[in-house]
Amino acid sequence: MKKILRLFFVAALFIYTAGCSLAEDKNVWVNNLRSIFLNNSAIIYGINLRTFNAQDANKNGLIDFDENEESGTFLNAIDRLDELKNRGINTIHLLPITPVGTTKALGTAGSLYAASDFKSLNPQLGSDKTALSIEYQARKFITEAHKRGISVIVDLPSMGSYNLYMTRPELFVKDKSGQPVIPVDWTDTRLLDAGTESEINHNVFMEYKGFVDMVIGLGADGIRADVASCKPAKFWKELIDYSRKKDNQFLWLAEASDSWTKPVHEEAVYTPYDKLLEAGFDGFYGSFFNLKDWKNGKELTDHLLFIKSLYNKYPDRKTAIGSFSTHDELSPILINGEPFSEMIIWLNATMPINSYAIDGFPTGDNYIYFWANKKADKTFTDDEYYFAHRGKMDIFNFSRRPGGRSMNLSEQYDAANRFKLYMAPVLNNGDIHIFKTSSSSVFAYAISYSKQTVLVVGNLNSRVQQEVEFKLPKFDAESKMLMPLKLINVPHVEKNKFKTTLYPAEIQVYMIEDYEIKK
Repeated sequence: MKKILRLFFVAALFIYTAGCSLAEDKNVWVNNLRSIFLNNSAIIYGINLRTFNAQDANKNGLIDFDENEESGTFLNAIDRLDELKNRGINTIHLLPITPVGTTKALGTAGSLYAASDFKSLNPQLGSDKTALSIEYQARKFITEAHKRGISVIVDLPSMGSYNLYMTRPELFVKDKSGQPVIPVDWTDTRLLDAGTESEINHNVFMEYKGFVDMVIGLGADGIRADVASCKPAKFWKELIDYSRKKDNQFLWLAEASDSWTKPVHEEAVYTPYDKLLEAGFDGFYGSFFNLKDWKNGKELTDHLLFIKSLYNKYPDRKTAIGSFSTHDELSPILINGEPFSEMIIWLNATMPINSYAIDGFPTGDNYIYFWANKKADKTFTDDEYYFAHRGKMDIFNFSRRPGGRSMNLSEQYDAANRFKLYMAPVLNNGDIHIFKTSSSSVFAYAISYSKQTVLVVGNLNSRVQQEVEFKLPKFDAESKMLMPLKLINVPHVEKNKFKTTLYPAEIQVYMIEDYEIKK
């Protein structure tokens, strides 16, 4: 046992040193985000600027402007950039920064995804403590991120607000009665008419083109396209080609999944994920958000192999993000407690995908707001209630900064990020090997490259402990060492048979030097 703990300490120290050796030129920024992303080395952190560094002095969960509290802004967000850098984060995903609708709105500040304009910045994100323009403030935030070696992706909303419909009705799809279409249950938005594969809507295209010009002008490094499937592939191809003429390293990430097969409304266009990738998107969400529903370990490993199969399917490489927990997903803490969050952290770190986490996730925020859906004391929209989705990050109100209190998760997250960067050559270039385990709810996979192997074993059963075993081909326990990075129980390895006990929702991670599994 002491030997294993000593190996764990050495491995952790080695990984930490490797992470600390990374250095950036603070004077010159050259966008290389596509290269980083396509090598599965992006560690992405999604933030809502309106709450990211909100100053809730009285700790009531809301920002009381009458008491001189300040919501999140481009400028005060700079204060947290060193924190992100120190956690190993190298890419920020900014949730929408466009102005929001205030009519037929959701929440007292309006939904971030109900865009009232695509060519300007949300005035809510500007600081009133300076005479600097909001555009200058935004550029300063992005510049400061770049100084720390952090790339910036900006979210492109898929819908328009009712306010935008009232001024630009020609941009929107109409139903048979001539009314604008409300997609799914997003009652604060209306469906944009992007056209068809044979003829795109020039008016909508020009709005999005203006958005591209704006974010590139601010110095951003890429775009995440919200609900990308609701626009034609031709629309995206022309837009992506346009952006690449300005910056050939400009990243395009599609919110799309291989498990989504229906349009958001019967009047809406539906473009499947593969057509989006063909149109020029560098990556997509995949279906990792379904982890909470998967009961059989094979469902996870099958999806891992599917993502890997996309690498060489297209002329340009394609990949995915670890979409296990986004602002659209229920807090993992509420789903299956802290062990489930640990599993997400280490799956992000040990799969050939780009890591993704939302603000508050690494510290275990459950996103429960005691004021949610109660009548508001004050509102900045026509909604008199603090609308919120239970257990999900608030994107509708001026509310507190996200954050939980789990030191364990925080430490696991930081260690996993360092490990991912250190093992990137193995994860990105190695062969994936799936092991047949003695329990259907347990998954086990290894990735091998250049005499190094990462071994991962996990229990999808969140209630029952599992005793599991499987074979490690040609593994000699006498001469090879399992260096544990994440485990509770010590495994038993005899000859080439691996045995371990997994607690509910537990994941175990090992690094094995001088050992490579050949196909």
